[in-house]
Amino acid sequence: MPYLIPTRTPLTPEQVEQGFDYLLALQAGGGTYAAGRVEATPELAFILLRLAEDIIWPVTAVDGEAAGLCADSFVLDEVGCVLLSALRDWARDSATTAVPGIARSIIRFIENVIPDPDDHGDTHATLEAMRDEHLALAHAAHSAPGAHR
Repeated sequence: MPYLIPTRTPLTPEQVEQGFDYLLALQAGGGTYAAGRVEATPELAFILLRLAEDIIWPVTAVDGEAAGLCADSFVLDEVGCVLLSALRDWARDSATTAVPGIARSIIRFIENVIPDPDDHGDTHATLEAMRDEHLALAHAAHSAPGAHR
């Protein structure tokens, strides 16, 4: 259901860093530790929601051209849609209180669904690798001719 994710302006490198700084702080030391490092603001809720979409959607979305599709393929697609819809509603209804919940949802999704690139079970390393990938994309998008600034 790709129509659920509208075309949008990519996050800036600063936004990517802010979002992943919060995720890494929360993963490393919990809510109190993260709250002492990054303030929960409506902008941070927006950033985390965008990161959640960028992390969850590619893993759960069904590629209509993929071989071997079955009913379970569409269940995973729907689970991704439901999760993202719930996170969007949460951010819309209470942006600042949604920040830790969205971040915990991202971390839990990564822990349980996305394999660790080094096979050490280290979510911190996975988050750092994702941060680097997202930063490279953000730099490319915002340094291209005619890019949004």
